[in-house]
Amino acid sequence: MITVSDLTLQYGGTPLFSHVDLQFTQGNCYGIIGANGAGKSTFLKILSGELDSTKGGVSILPNVRMSVLKQDQNMYNDYTVMDTVIMGNKRLYDIGKQKEALYAKEEMTDEDGMLACELEAEYAELGGWESESDASRILQGLGIPVDLHYEQMASMDGRDKVKVLLAQALFGNPDILMMDEPTNNLDINAVNWLEDFLLDFPGTVIVVSHDRHFLNTICTHIVDIDYNKIKMYVGNYEFWYESSELMQNLIKNLNKKNEEKIKELQEFISRFSANKSKSKQATSRRKLLEKLTVEEMPASSRRYPWVAFKPDREVGKDILFVTDVSKTIDGVKVLDKVSFIVNHDDKIALVGDNELAHTTLFQLLMGELEPDEGTIKWGQTTSQSYFPKDNSPYFNDCKDNLVEWLRQFSPDPQESYLRGFLGRMLFSGEDVYKPVQVLSGGEKVRCMLSRMMLSGANVLLLDQPTNHLDLESIAALNNGLMDVKCNMLLASHDHQMIQSVCNRVFDFTPDGKLIDRRMTYDEYLAANAPEN
Repeated sequence: MITVSDLTLQYGGTPLFSHVDLQFTQGNCYGIIGANGAGKSTFLKILSGELDSTKGGVSILPNVRMSVLKQDQNMYNDYTVMDTVIMGNKRLYDIGKQKEALYAKEEMTDEDGMLACELEAEYAELGGWESESDASRILQGLGIPVDLHYEQMASMDGRDKVKVLLAQALFGNPDILMMDEPTNNLDINAVNWLEDFLLDFPGTVIVVSHDRHFLNTICTHIVDIDYNKIKMYVGNYEFWYESSELMQNLIKNLNKKNEEKIKELQEFISRFSANKSKSKQATSRRKLLEKLTVEEMPASSRRYPWVAFKPDREVGKDILFVTDVSKTIDGVKVLDKVSFIVNHDDKIALVGDNELAHTTLFQLLMGELEPDEGTIKWGQTTSQSYFPKDNSPYFNDCKDNLVEWLRQFSPDPQESYLRGFLGRMLFSGEDVYKPVQVLSGGEKVRCMLSRMMLSGANVLLLDQPTNHLDLESIAALNNGLMDVKCNMLLASHDHQMIQSVCNRVFDFTPDGKLIDRRMTYDEYLAANAPEN
């Protein structure tokens, strides 16, 4: 459906990517990945026609309708939710309004009557009579209840506006669907619904996302922006990641014979295709893996930070006792008689939509807030390290550079040690002397993780640590949390991270009650899945 030919984009004479030749075909889902600043969103804008390339071009088959997920939440404030969704098929929406204007006339001319007949025929052909029920089905799937479908967009909160704009992009059976971070601000039920929708979608899907589980579930191909090039690989993100790691290891081992490399790669491809396919992926999509050849295996220039937590001591028998803790904030009961005991080796996932309950619990556990009632008791052998959702107090009023900032948390004050540690966290050369106030969101997160690693704590508390991180840093953090031998409470929207790290689930109801289950996240979701 889309052909990219000799595409080049330059900024100030420097190529962001060059000589790109790709084909995007019907029935496939393409995940665009790349390091921060590689040009993922920019490439999506070129494909959608929003941005012109420096050289080359993008051609799309005639009579093909493209739908693009809008990013401006306030763009449709003057319209109802229903009208906003139906605008996803602009021609259908315009015909509907044109018909309404004709029928509102006190007297219709013969020309008006002829035009009305033509409009009615096209309206029916475009599915106009089913448009509101189709839009309602999508809205409900994404978690927007029926009683809000005719409300003004201006009255909706930000999270619901995002869902409405996503519904707009999905509406009307487009041939091509392009989305930049579609899972942002979606709850797990909405993400699951979207995954099912896209797996059944007959057209072409092109998506940018940092959600690895989402990419693994829906993607048939990965489009990798690296080395100022854009290459396409068959398979989902997990397959791309594992094959890339394998290729890097083989490239480093120059003593291996070429035949041995080929054999190992072929065995890997065969093993992945046979054993690691996701249950939601159709057989026809899994067979795409068979097309992959050794010569096409990805080799990446990306750098992954080093994330490793090493407790100074092992925790004893008593770790944490929380008894009948309640907390009200601004008149709303956030936690209501919450009780639990943390046992040895517990790695607890805080999941669900009640993020205020998660953050409040963390602040209570760290002594930043006092409970209205109930008690919190840490074991004597425990030491805690906390990653807060809002890290701004650590940076806003600080005039230190990176080395000075990290020194206050380090057992070794020597600059050579600090520079070495920062290098493993991808801060090298003169970057280590940057004022911490000017760091990006992702750089600040890496600083906060460095602080935690230096603490030697045996209980980790992490509140949304993947916010602002790229896929490489998320993967490194995931691996670090899987390997650490200590207790943990982790609040995250990253499905793959909490499934691979945690063995216990905390979910808070809207009224602050705790649901505590000793199981993995996938087991919890399966146990609480709505019946069809």
